[in-house]
Amino acid sequence: MNANRRLGAALVDHNLVNIEDLEKANERMLEIVASNQPRQSTVLGILAYEMKVLKEDDVLAHLVESEGIGLVDLREYDVSEDLKKNMDRGAAWATWSVPFDQEEDFTFIATAYYLSPAVRNYWEKQFSGPVLWFGTTLEGVADFMERLEAEIANTRSPFPVAILAKPAPAAPTAVKNGTPPPIPPTKSSAKPFSKDIAKAS
Repeated sequence: MNANRRLGAALVDHNLVNIEDLEKANERMLEIVASNQPRQSTVLGILAYEMKVLKEDDVLAHLVESEGIGLVDLREYDVSEDLKKNMDRGAAWATWSVPFDQEEDFTFIATAYYLSPAVRNYWEKQFSGPVLWFGTTLEGVADFMERLEAEIANTRSPFPVAILAKPAPAAPTAVKNGTPPPIPPTKSSAKPFSKDIAKAS
């Protein structure tokens, strides 16, 4: 809630949204929080995709032009093992920010919530070295987090998730017209696991 509140105030301060629309978005967010949908509790998502009074592209352009930070496409990055083991996924979802790379003492964090001081303060306290910030979209963060959680789920299981979720159908036992049932294949016919990417809205 603090991350969203501070982001909303910054959007108004930078003339990216008006106070009336922000108040409506805050009311809507409280409804979403009450319905226990933490991953949908984003005031930016409500303003941009539900109310359509703001474009994420405008926020990103502001970050580049006024805040001097770069942008990153998280689809180009695999999750490093160290970050995967240590990342607080709840905090990542709550702040719409993900540490995606490290080099020497530097930690690279992509965020859709850079304008929220609460978000920056939280993550900068998590690492002993400097943090380099990059802007990205809500969808970019959601895609990255879904990919991370799928990798963790597959690592914990000795079998592919798709096989556990849907067992292969049993071979038929009845003989029709004198023809015996087909011999079941010796190798699994299950397709590789595929996940639906949750789009932030």
